[in-house]
Amino acid sequence: MSIKSCILLVSATSLLSLSACNVGEHGKTENTPAIGAVAATVNGIPISNDTVDHIIGEGMAMGRPDSPESRKAIINQLAMQILVSQEAIKKKLDETPAVIDQINLTKQSILANAFAQDFMKNNPVSDDMLKAEYEKIKAQMSGTEYKARHILVKSEAEAKDIIAKLKTNSGQFDKLAKEKSEDAGSRNGGGELGWFDPHGMVPEFGAAVAKLEKGKFTLEPVKTQYGYHVILLEDTRSQPIPTIDQVKPQLSKQVQQQNMKKLIDDLMSKAKIEISASSAVAPTKKSE
Repeated sequence: MSIKSCILLVSATSLLSLSACNVGEHGKTENTPAIGAVAATVNGIPISNDTVDHIIGEGMAMGRPDSPESRKAIINQLAMQILVSQEAIKKKLDETPAVIDQINLTKQSILANAFAQDFMKNNPVSDDMLKAEYEKIKAQMSGTEYKARHILVKSEAEAKDIIAKLKTNSGQFDKLAKEKSEDAGSRNGGGELGWFDPHGMVPEFGAAVAKLEKGKFTLEPVKTQYGYHVILLEDTRSQPIPTIDQVKPQLSKQVQQQNMKKLIDDLMSKAKIEISASSAVAPTKKSE
Protein backbone atom coordinates (compact mmCIF):
# COMPACT_ATOMS: atom_id res chain seq x y z
CA MET A 1 0.00 0.00 0.00
CA SER A 2 1.60 3.30 -1.11
CA ILE A 3 1.32 6.62 0.64
CA LYS A 4 -1.08 7.71 -2.09
CA SER A 5 -3.51 4.95 -1.18
CA CYS A 6 -3.40 6.07 2.45
CA ILE A 7 -4.82 9.42 1.42
CA LEU A 8 -8.60 9.27 1.59
CA LEU A 9 -10.05 11.91 -0.64
CA VAL A 10 -13.59 12.45 0.60
CA SER A 11 -14.89 15.05 -1.81
CA ALA A 12 -17.21 17.81 -0.70
CA THR A 13 -20.79 17.52 -1.94
CA SER A 14 -20.79 17.93 -5.72
CA LEU A 15 -24.09 18.69 -7.45
CA LEU A 16 -24.47 17.87 -11.13
CA SER A 17 -27.85 19.48 -11.63
CA LEU A 18 -29.31 20.96 -14.75
CA SER A 19 -30.09 24.29 -13.09
CA ALA A 20 -33.74 24.50 -12.06
CA CYS A 21 -35.44 27.67 -13.30
CA ASN A 22 -38.38 29.16 -11.45
CA VAL A 23 -40.56 30.14 -14.35
CA GLY A 24 -43.51 32.46 -13.82
CA GLU A 25 -46.88 32.20 -15.50
CA HIS A 26 -45.84 34.52 -18.32
CA GLY A 27 -42.67 32.62 -19.13
CA LYS A 28 -40.24 34.87 -17.24
CA THR A 29 -37.77 33.57 -14.69
CA GLU A 30 -38.26 34.81 -11.16
CA ASN A 31 -35.41 35.93 -8.88
CA THR A 32 -32.91 35.15 -11.64
CA PRO A 33 -29.78 37.32 -11.82
CA ALA A 34 -28.61 38.78 -15.12
CA ILE A 35 -26.70 36.25 -17.18
CA GLY A 36 -23.88 36.60 -19.68
CA ALA A 37 -23.72 35.02 -23.13
CA VAL A 38 -26.76 32.95 -24.03
CA ALA A 39 -26.40 29.46 -25.48
CA ALA A 40 -30.07 29.11 -26.40
CA THR A 41 -33.55 30.36 -25.54
CA VAL A 42 -36.66 28.28 -24.90
CA ASN A 43 -39.95 30.15 -25.19
CA GLY A 44 -37.98 33.29 -24.36
CA ILE A 45 -36.22 31.69 -21.36
CA PRO A 46 -32.40 31.92 -21.74
CA ILE A 47 -29.95 29.07 -21.19
CA SER A 48 -26.59 30.63 -20.39
CA ASN A 49 -23.24 29.51 -21.73
CA ASP A 50 -22.02 29.46 -18.12
CA THR A 51 -24.61 26.81 -17.25
CA VAL A 52 -23.58 24.64 -20.20
CA ASP A 53 -19.88 25.14 -19.38
CA HIS A 54 -20.50 24.12 -15.77
CA ILE A 55 -22.20 20.87 -16.77
CA ILE A 56 -19.50 20.15 -19.37
CA GLY A 57 -16.84 20.73 -16.71
CA GLU A 58 -18.49 18.28 -14.33
CA GLY A 59 -18.63 15.72 -17.15
CA MET A 60 -14.97 16.19 -18.05
CA ALA A 61 -14.02 15.58 -14.42
CA MET A 62 -15.62 12.15 -14.81
CA GLY A 63 -13.90 11.42 -18.11
CA ARG A 64 -16.55 12.60 -20.56
CA PRO A 65 -15.23 14.69 -23.49
CA ASP A 66 -16.22 18.24 -24.41
CA SER A 67 -17.62 18.18 -27.93
CA PRO A 68 -20.24 20.00 -30.03
CA GLU A 69 -22.44 16.90 -29.78
CA SER A 70 -22.28 16.78 -25.97
CA ARG A 71 -23.04 20.51 -25.73
CA LYS A 72 -26.03 20.13 -28.04
CA ALA A 73 -27.28 17.19 -25.95
CA ILE A 74 -26.97 19.26 -22.76
CA ILE A 75 -28.85 22.19 -24.31
CA ASN A 76 -31.60 19.85 -25.50
CA GLN A 77 -31.86 18.34 -22.02
CA LEU A 78 -32.03 21.78 -20.42
CA ALA A 79 -34.66 22.86 -22.95
CA MET A 80 -36.72 19.78 -22.16
CA GLN A 81 -36.41 20.52 -18.45
CA ILE A 82 -37.60 24.10 -18.91
CA LEU A 83 -40.55 23.07 -21.07
CA VAL A 84 -41.67 20.34 -18.69
CA SER A 85 -41.22 22.60 -15.64
CA GLN A 86 -43.38 25.25 -17.34
CA GLU A 87 -46.13 22.66 -17.77
CA ALA A 88 -45.76 21.66 -14.10
CA ILE A 89 -46.15 25.27 -13.01
CA LYS A 90 -49.28 25.64 -15.16
CA LYS A 91 -50.73 22.75 -13.15
CA LYS A 92 -49.57 24.45 -9.92
CA LEU A 93 -47.44 21.44 -8.99
CA ASP A 94 -44.85 23.86 -7.62
CA GLU A 95 -47.33 24.71 -4.87
CA THR A 96 -47.71 21.13 -3.57
CA PRO A 97 -46.02 20.28 -0.23
CA ALA A 98 -43.95 17.41 -1.69
CA VAL A 99 -42.50 19.56 -4.48
CA ILE A 100 -41.85 22.48 -2.12
CA ASP A 101 -39.90 20.10 0.15
CA GLN A 102 -37.81 18.87 -2.78
CA ILE A 103 -37.08 22.43 -3.94
CA ASN A 104 -35.97 23.37 -0.43
CA LEU A 105 -33.72 20.29 -0.19
CA THR A 106 -32.10 21.13 -3.53
CA LYS A 107 -31.55 24.72 -2.43
CA GLN A 108 -29.96 23.56 0.83
CA SER A 109 -27.63 21.19 -1.06
CA ILE A 110 -26.53 23.92 -3.45
CA LEU A 111 -25.90 26.35 -0.58
CA ALA A 112 -23.99 23.71 1.40
CA ASN A 113 -21.81 23.00 -1.63
CA ALA A 114 -21.24 26.71 -2.20
CA PHE A 115 -20.21 27.11 1.45
CA ALA A 116 -17.75 24.21 1.20
CA GLN A 117 -16.18 25.65 -1.95
CA ASP A 118 -15.97 29.11 -0.36
CA PHE A 119 -14.38 27.68 2.80
CA MET A 120 -11.69 25.80 0.86
CA LYS A 121 -10.99 28.84 -1.32
CA ASN A 122 -10.58 31.17 1.65
CA ASN A 123 -8.74 28.72 3.91
CA PRO A 124 -5.77 27.51 1.85
CA VAL A 125 -3.61 24.70 3.18
CA SER A 126 -0.31 25.94 4.57
CA ASP A 127 3.06 24.24 4.06
CA ASP A 128 3.17 23.45 7.78
CA MET A 129 -0.19 21.65 7.54
CA LEU A 130 1.03 19.63 4.56
CA LYS A 131 4.29 18.69 6.27
CA ALA A 132 2.49 17.58 9.46
CA GLU A 133 0.07 15.38 7.49
CA TYR A 134 2.90 13.94 5.39
CA GLU A 135 4.93 13.00 8.46
CA LYS A 136 1.88 11.38 10.06
CA ILE A 137 1.20 9.20 7.03
CA LYS A 138 4.89 8.39 6.50
CA ALA A 139 5.10 7.14 10.09
CA GLN A 140 2.33 4.65 9.32
CA MET A 141 4.29 3.02 6.50
CA SER A 142 6.49 0.02 7.17
CA GLY A 143 8.87 0.44 4.24
CA THR A 144 7.97 -3.08 3.09
CA GLU A 145 5.05 -4.36 1.04
CA TYR A 146 3.69 -7.88 1.42
CA LYS A 147 1.95 -10.13 -1.08
CA ALA A 148 -0.33 -12.60 0.65
CA ARG A 149 -3.40 -14.81 0.49
CA HIS A 150 -5.87 -15.54 3.24
CA ILE A 151 -8.82 -17.74 4.09
CA LEU A 152 -11.45 -16.17 6.32
CA VAL A 153 -13.83 -18.38 8.32
CA LYS A 154 -16.30 -17.79 11.13
CA SER A 155 -14.92 -20.09 13.83
CA GLU A 156 -11.54 -20.95 15.30
CA ALA A 157 -12.29 -24.66 14.83
CA GLU A 158 -12.78 -24.15 11.08
CA ALA A 159 -9.51 -22.26 10.83
CA LYS A 160 -7.62 -24.96 12.73
CA ASP A 161 -9.08 -27.62 10.44
CA ILE A 162 -7.82 -25.69 7.39
CA ILE A 163 -4.36 -25.34 8.96
CA ALA A 164 -4.26 -29.09 9.59
CA LYS A 165 -5.04 -29.73 5.91
CA LEU A 166 -2.39 -27.26 4.79
CA LYS A 167 0.22 -29.00 6.95
CA THR A 168 -0.31 -32.15 4.91
CA ASN A 169 -0.42 -30.28 1.57
CA SER A 170 0.27 -26.53 1.47
CA GLY A 171 -0.41 -26.54 -2.27
CA GLN A 172 -4.15 -26.72 -1.68
CA PHE A 173 -4.38 -23.19 -0.24
CA ASP A 174 -5.99 -21.85 -3.45
CA LYS A 175 -8.55 -24.67 -3.50
CA LEU A 176 -9.44 -24.32 0.18
CA ALA A 177 -9.83 -20.53 -0.15
CA LYS A 178 -12.28 -20.94 -3.02
CA GLU A 179 -14.26 -23.55 -1.12
CA LYS A 180 -14.31 -22.16 2.40
CA SER A 181 -13.37 -18.46 2.61
CA GLU A 182 -16.04 -16.01 3.77
CA ASP A 183 -14.25 -13.13 2.05
CA ALA A 184 -16.22 -12.65 -1.17
CA GLY A 185 -13.69 -10.11 -2.45
CA SER A 186 -10.75 -12.53 -2.52
CA ARG A 187 -12.39 -15.98 -2.43
CA ASN A 188 -12.65 -16.49 -6.20
CA GLY A 189 -8.97 -15.55 -6.58
CA GLY A 190 -7.87 -18.18 -4.09
CA GLY A 191 -7.63 -15.66 -1.26
CA GLU A 192 -5.30 -13.36 -3.21
CA LEU A 193 -4.91 -9.93 -1.56
CA GLY A 194 -2.22 -8.47 -3.82
CA TRP A 195 0.48 -6.14 -2.51
CA PHE A 196 -0.20 -4.14 0.65
CA ASP A 197 1.43 -2.39 3.58
CA PRO A 198 0.59 -4.21 6.84
CA HIS A 199 -0.25 -0.88 8.47
CA GLY A 200 -3.15 -0.62 6.05
CA MET A 201 -4.72 -3.78 7.46
CA VAL A 202 -6.45 -4.35 10.78
CA PRO A 203 -3.71 -4.53 13.46
CA GLU A 204 -3.94 -8.27 14.20
CA PHE A 205 -3.77 -9.18 10.52
CA GLY A 206 -0.89 -6.79 9.76
CA ALA A 207 1.16 -8.02 12.73
CA ALA A 208 0.68 -11.67 11.74
CA VAL A 209 1.76 -11.03 8.13
CA ALA A 210 4.86 -9.11 9.22
CA LYS A 211 6.02 -12.09 11.31
CA LEU A 212 5.68 -14.68 8.53
CA GLU A 213 8.50 -16.03 6.40
CA LYS A 214 8.05 -16.03 2.65
CA GLY A 215 6.19 -19.17 1.55
CA LYS A 216 4.90 -19.94 5.07
CA PHE A 217 1.37 -19.83 6.44
CA THR A 218 0.11 -19.03 9.94
CA LEU A 219 0.16 -22.09 12.20
CA GLU A 220 -2.48 -20.57 14.49
CA PRO A 221 -5.72 -18.83 13.46
CA VAL A 222 -5.49 -15.04 13.39
CA LYS A 223 -8.55 -13.51 15.02
CA THR A 224 -9.81 -10.11 13.86
CA GLN A 225 -13.15 -8.29 13.95
CA TYR A 226 -14.06 -10.13 10.74
CA GLY A 227 -13.48 -13.68 11.97
CA TYR A 228 -10.56 -16.11 11.88
CA HIS A 229 -7.88 -15.93 9.19
CA VAL A 230 -5.35 -18.38 7.82
CA ILE A 231 -2.67 -16.36 6.05
CA LEU A 232 -0.07 -17.39 3.47
CA LEU A 233 2.80 -14.98 2.73
CA GLU A 234 3.86 -15.24 -0.91
CA ASP A 235 6.44 -12.46 -1.29
CA THR A 236 7.83 -9.19 0.05
CA ARG A 237 9.42 -6.13 -1.52
CA SER A 238 10.79 -2.80 -0.35
CA GLN A 239 8.36 0.10 -0.53
CA PRO A 240 9.93 3.41 -1.58
CA ILE A 241 8.36 6.36 0.23
CA PRO A 242 7.52 9.23 -2.15
CA THR A 243 8.60 12.75 -1.35
CA ILE A 244 6.12 15.32 -0.11
CA ASP A 245 6.22 17.05 -3.52
CA GLN A 246 5.11 13.84 -5.25
CA VAL A 247 1.94 13.60 -3.16
CA LYS A 248 1.31 17.30 -2.56
CA PRO A 249 -1.91 17.62 -4.64
CA GLN A 250 -3.58 14.61 -2.97
CA LEU A 251 -2.29 15.64 0.43
CA SER A 252 -3.61 19.18 0.02
CA LYS A 253 -7.10 17.88 -0.81
CA GLN A 254 -7.04 15.58 2.20
CA VAL A 255 -6.07 18.35 4.60
CA GLN A 256 -8.76 20.60 3.12
CA GLN A 257 -11.36 17.90 3.71
CA GLN A 258 -10.13 17.35 7.26
CA ASN A 259 -10.39 21.06 7.99
CA MET A 260 -13.89 21.14 6.49
CA LYS A 261 -14.91 18.16 8.61
CA LYS A 262 -13.64 19.85 11.77
CA LEU A 263 -15.75 22.90 10.98
CA ILE A 264 -18.86 20.80 10.31
CA ASP A 265 -18.30 18.76 13.48
CA ASP A 266 -18.05 22.02 15.43
CA LEU A 267 -21.29 23.32 13.89
CA MET A 268 -23.03 20.02 14.69
CA SER A 269 -21.80 20.05 18.30
CA LYS A 270 -23.13 23.57 18.86
CA ALA A 271 -26.44 23.08 17.06
CA LYS A 272 -29.66 22.15 18.81
CA ILE A 273 -30.83 19.07 16.90
CA GLU A 274 -33.99 17.38 18.14
CA ILE A 275 -35.20 14.21 16.43
CA SER A 276 -38.79 13.26 17.08
CA ALA A 277 -39.47 9.69 18.14
CA SER A 278 -41.90 9.11 15.28
CA SER A 279 -39.31 10.02 12.60
CA ALA A 280 -37.02 7.21 13.75
CA VAL A 281 -39.65 4.56 13.02
CA ALA A 282 -40.20 3.32 9.48
CA PRO A 283 -43.77 3.91 8.28
CA THR A 284 -45.93 0.81 8.17
CA LYS A 285 -47.23 -0.30 4.80
CA LYS A 286 -50.93 0.00 4.26
CA SER A 287 -52.63 -3.24 3.48
CA GLU A 288 -54.31 -3.32 0.08
